[in-house]
Amino acid sequence: MTAIDPRALRSAFGSFMTGVTVVTTRDAAGECFGFTANSFTSVSMDPPLLLVCPGRFLSSFAKFESCTHFAVSVLAEGQETVSNIFASFKGDRFDQVRSTLDCHGIPVMEGAAATFSCKTHQIIDAGDHIVLMGQVEAFEQSDKRGLGYAGGKYFSLGLEQKAARAPERGFANIASAIVESEGKILLIPVEGGFALPQVEVERRGLLRDALIQRLEEMGLNARLGQVYSIYDRSDSAEHHTCFRASMIDGQSTHGQFVPIDQLGALRFPVPGQGATLTRYAGEYLTGQFGLYVGDVDGGDLHYS
Repeated sequence: MTAIDPRALRSAFGSFMTGVTVVTTRDAAGECFGFTANSFTSVSMDPPLLLVCPGRFLSSFAKFESCTHFAVSVLAEGQETVSNIFASFKGDRFDQVRSTLDCHGIPVMEGAAATFSCKTHQIIDAGDHIVLMGQVEAFEQSDKRGLGYAGGKYFSLGLEQKAARAPERGFANIASAIVESEGKILLIPVEGGFALPQVEVERRGLLRDALIQRLEEMGLNARLGQVYSIYDRSDSAEHHTCFRASMIDGQSTHGQFVPIDQLGALRFPVPGQGATLTRYAGEYLTGQFGLYVGDVDGGDLHYS
């Protein structure tokens, strides 16, 4: 039998669209542990069962392998920062997020689409993972949409639908990206100051693909994330959709990376971009990012 390429298999598995969850538990000493997982599914209604699959590579694996209770928080749109913290942050993860305690005294994420409090029902060995099956003893659900994940990228159906709304007839569709790398943002020198990398798209449904292609043309391998700002410019008949993005690798053949704490000293001649980056710089300090929907003069700011 031909050997399976693990990287190719991981990529194939990643083509399946999933939600994003944070799985948490507490040990006998009261210390809390958690990790990000998209290996989550409902199993049974009678009894009410669900499962998650902790990997043996987790530093907290032994805690989940022996836990008597655990909780699952289904993350909502706009909570990609929470996902990233529990996927890679090395410090006190719970100090970086807003959480509350469930009926078992286990942290669950505030603002989640749903939370499930479970007692351990069964643990099954499964290669480099285990299947941790829990019986649901309590749950809560909000009216928020869940955060999606596929192909190594987050997506948000609700926010994407807002971005896909047709503007007034005759408006041009502009997609831009706030590309972050190690506390710096990629900016393009333009007459009178700087601008974000952007591209004009004929059809709104092509925003992501066109922007990714534009970044690749600039020599960047970047992961496009959440929609960050949606606004109209009536003076130039433009509808702008700005995405957050993070660098994977590569070096830009255009522009330069500028420290986020220096953005306030720069000029941004494209209306709307200065206000967008000022907000980004402030939210970067707190790690809580919102979504702006409106125009260059005013609008609504949504936080999960």
